[in-house]
Amino acid sequence: MLTKVELEAFQNRLLDRRVQIERNLTGTSLELDSMRELELNDEGDYAAASAETIVDSAILEQQRKELNEIELALDKIKKGTYGICEMCEEPIGKPRLEVKSFARFCIACREINEKEHK
Repeated sequence: MLTKVELEAFQNRLLDRRVQIERNLTGTSLELDSMRELELNDEGDYAAASAETIVDSAILEQQRKELNEIELALDKIKKGTYGICEMCEEPIGKPRLEVKSFARFCIACREINEKEHK
């Protein structure tokens, strides 16, 4: 079980990461908007801009997913269920939370969950 101090440390990490992602999302959205307004002179310009937009969109999507996971984790901290596996209801383990502070499953259950969703 996590101590109050450890829980606060994870909460602060999650809050910091949330701020960072929100900044990234806002910044990337502004960049994409300004790119759309550019006059593209030839097909090469358009292809390069298009490829970059696809990559930026994939990154945005990944960051939105992470933001959602962070919100879930912060909600769990409030409810007192943070750090407990959603499948087996056992503690996730501090080393795993250190690597992925919004982890929803312990390592064993994560592997089962990933196999089921492939």
